[in-house]
Amino acid sequence: MNHELSHTSSIPRPEHPRPDFVRETFYNLNGTWQFAYDDRDEGLTAGWMKPGFRLPLEIVVPFAYQTKLSGLGPTDEIHPVIWYRRSFTVPGEMQGKRVLLRFGAVDYECSVYVNGQMAGTHKGGYTPFALDITPLLINGENDLCLRVEDQPDCTQPRGKQYWNRGLMGCWYTPVSGIWQTVYLEAVGEYGLERIHVIPDIDKYMFTAEIALDKRPEQPLELELTLSFEGKVQKTVKVGMRERCARVPVDMSRGDLDSVCFWSPQNPALYDLKVRVLKNGEVVDAVDTYFGMRKVEVRDGRVYLNNRPLYQRLILDQGYWPDSLITPPSDEAIRLDLRYTLDFGYNGARKHQKMEDPRYYYWADKMGVLVWGELPSPYEFTSETISNLAQTMLGFIDRDFNHPSIITWVPLNESWGVRNIYTDHRQQAAGRMLYHMTKAADGTRLCSSNDGWEQVTTDICALHDYTAEKDLMKKHFADRKTVEASFCDQCPTYANTEVPTGKEAFMVTEYGGIAFQNIGLQGELGGMETWGYHEKVTDEEAFMKRFQGVTEAIYEIPYCQGFCYTQLTDVMQEINGLLSPERRPKMDVARVKAINLNQR
Repeated sequence: MNHELSHTSSIPRPEHPRPDFVRETFYNLNGTWQFAYDDRDEGLTAGWMKPGFRLPLEIVVPFAYQTKLSGLGPTDEIHPVIWYRRSFTVPGEMQGKRVLLRFGAVDYECSVYVNGQMAGTHKGGYTPFALDITPLLINGENDLCLRVEDQPDCTQPRGKQYWNRGLMGCWYTPVSGIWQTVYLEAVGEYGLERIHVIPDIDKYMFTAEIALDKRPEQPLELELTLSFEGKVQKTVKVGMRERCARVPVDMSRGDLDSVCFWSPQNPALYDLKVRVLKNGEVVDAVDTYFGMRKVEVRDGRVYLNNRPLYQRLILDQGYWPDSLITPPSDEAIRLDLRYTLDFGYNGARKHQKMEDPRYYYWADKMGVLVWGELPSPYEFTSETISNLAQTMLGFIDRDFNHPSIITWVPLNESWGVRNIYTDHRQQAAGRMLYHMTKAADGTRLCSSNDGWEQVTTDICALHDYTAEKDLMKKHFADRKTVEASFCDQCPTYANTEVPTGKEAFMVTEYGGIAFQNIGLQGELGGMETWGYHEKVTDEEAFMKRFQGVTEAIYEIPYCQGFCYTQLTDVMQEINGLLSPERRPKMDVARVKAINLNQR
């Protein structure tokens, strides 16, 4: 069980950042960039975007300046405005094509300049964006410059990024600037902007929703090639006269079990190549993949592929000591997923983070269920609503094809909507996020305000950190009482809204058992470490409490699953099964036995 991390490349994060959206042309721009803090916000007027202006520092992209791996951190200093610069030469195979500059994520707002000219802007710290920089390119070396602004603003989706210096409660060092891979791609006259695959396992078919980046001036042709385990299953060609198209594809071949469904036990993935042709010539081609799976709630139960699903989830915040929210390597992602399975869980609730896309890719391949949770803001304004909506839609758009993601979580514990129990506008915001999510993606479940006051939702998801088995059982003895009143410390259904009885019930946070760790307190400057109830002194004390509360949840007859807090320690929050360096604190097999032997 002692999995080790490995680093084999001089270029950080050299792998393709989007395995679900791959072009043959891919040029990674990670590595050493020039960098500057602009605390006086003078860069714009001083012309820092002009080629030849040298920024005084260096930073390793894609790691934020607050991190050790960036070469500048660790630090908790707040620099609201920062600048980046590097040069690049367009690869020969991209010559004569349109060149796209892609950013996985830049926190929070940025302006992008190519050869001193504005290429575009973006707002949103977790969502990707692409810019067509073709008109701005020159022969030879090109200059790329970014101005990034990341204010300690609580209307923006922050997740666990603290808005002041230092640490507080269970909030951590913030991240600013580029924190995911930057790269170039080349496309022809028309480029594929979106490929969403909607599976229908009951009809043995799927529908591909395809969008181009501009409306065609003449009819084009789409060619879809479906493969499974390296063998071509079907090729479909259709005409395309508009920018968007819906292409239904029948997968049945007439033989028994001709379609393989995706599940944790059998994470079967189909490959799909989409080509755009103009007069018979390929102008763009993208490789994606998907899984044939179906998730739904019926009469209080969760079903995966028409079979009941009991979810054993682990809360996973996706932080690393030397890189914060940026995974230090692809192997680091796989390591966390392997430990998730080794501990006996069949899924993870990625807490307060729109994760690196390669996490979902490996979850797809390894058969790990995932809940995709929106990072929370902490102040409710009209701007907050817009920020939440845009980030949620961007999340769905980017990660639509990952079969591992089965649930969206727009809100957590009323963060950002603190008065939702009495404030009708905040209740409307919660319902809006639910219905918007379901409109954008009808293939997944939605836990609209996970843990606390419930509004319209597919899952009645409550959090309870009770430390004793008998008290936990008492809390959940009667479902109607729980749904009509409260659990732990929070009212259940907001204001007058009542459950329909069809929602699935889950305990989506519990446990949070922390070990005593005096040495760590010294590293944190004497700050109080975070855990629930009294800290345990050794493995036996941990196992006793863990087994008790886990058994109590298994004995709730109407409960459809749970989520244990949490996979790893994060800074001052020391209630993980693993240390921040991913060392188990207890016998992994004993935890797995408790998680698996109850059902």
